[in-house]
Amino acid sequence: MTNGVTPDDIALKGIRYARGRLGDWLAEVGRAAVMMLETTRAGFERLPSARLVVQQMSAIGVDSLWLVIVVSLFTGAVAAVQAAYQFTSVVPLKYLSGVIVRSVVIELGPVLTALVIGGRVGASIAAELGTMKVTEQIDALRAMGINPMRYLVAPRVLAAVVMLPILTIYADAIAILGGYIVAITSLNVPSPIFLQGLQDFFRMKDLLSGLLKAVFFGNIIGMMGCYHGFQTEGGAEGVGRATTMAVVSSCVAILILDYVLATVLFRLFFI
Repeated sequence: MTNGVTPDDIALKGIRYARGRLGDWLAEVGRAAVMMLETTRAGFERLPSARLVVQQMSAIGVDSLWLVIVVSLFTGAVAAVQAAYQFTSVVPLKYLSGVIVRSVVIELGPVLTALVIGGRVGASIAAELGTMKVTEQIDALRAMGINPMRYLVAPRVLAAVVMLPILTIYADAIAILGGYIVAITSLNVPSPIFLQGLQDFFRMKDLLSGLLKAVFFGNIIGMMGCYHGFQTEGGAEGVGRATTMAVVSSCVAILILDYVLATVLFRLFFI
């Protein structure tokens, strides 16, 4: 006992704290789900402006392409080096390209692309909408009879959903190219053998599963950025906090959803 505080008191406080945090988390999930439903309804009632969607597609996709290229190139290179190390004296290196192509299109391409885009785009969306929130621009839109869900949220979410699969295709191709370059220059794998392995082990269902993941990841990135932007309070400090939360929420949700989708796709549909 210290200052009249018993271990039972400490445990009770811990339970209350954990319960409160869990309640806060469930409330956040509920608010985000409500926002997603409102955005979907607003989009079906009236399609968002094509001009706004194209602008967001450029900001999300084109402006992020250089980052995707750099990350994917070194992802493929690292995958080749690691696979070669694990294959040493166990598996012939002629299977190297098969491991690279399947690991890239199923997992590394869509997940790493989503994490990178989630960090860049999620923060950008949250900062932009958070600034609009604290400066009362969103309230001004409502006063003018403009639905913020249709005007601000729907174009960003739709653009993210469209651009993530496209960026994932680029990421897959560049990662395989990175693995190919390392294989033929550093690992002494003949080019014909590497290319033959790509042909033998490539499966269209693997590519489709990765692109399907990218669609869900794009929705998560767009929604998390918009949600935390709309929840911003407290001026510049609140904008910074919302930006951080958007990135963290996007990354955590992507990893959790990746497990769920992998379980559903590869245990139920792609057996």
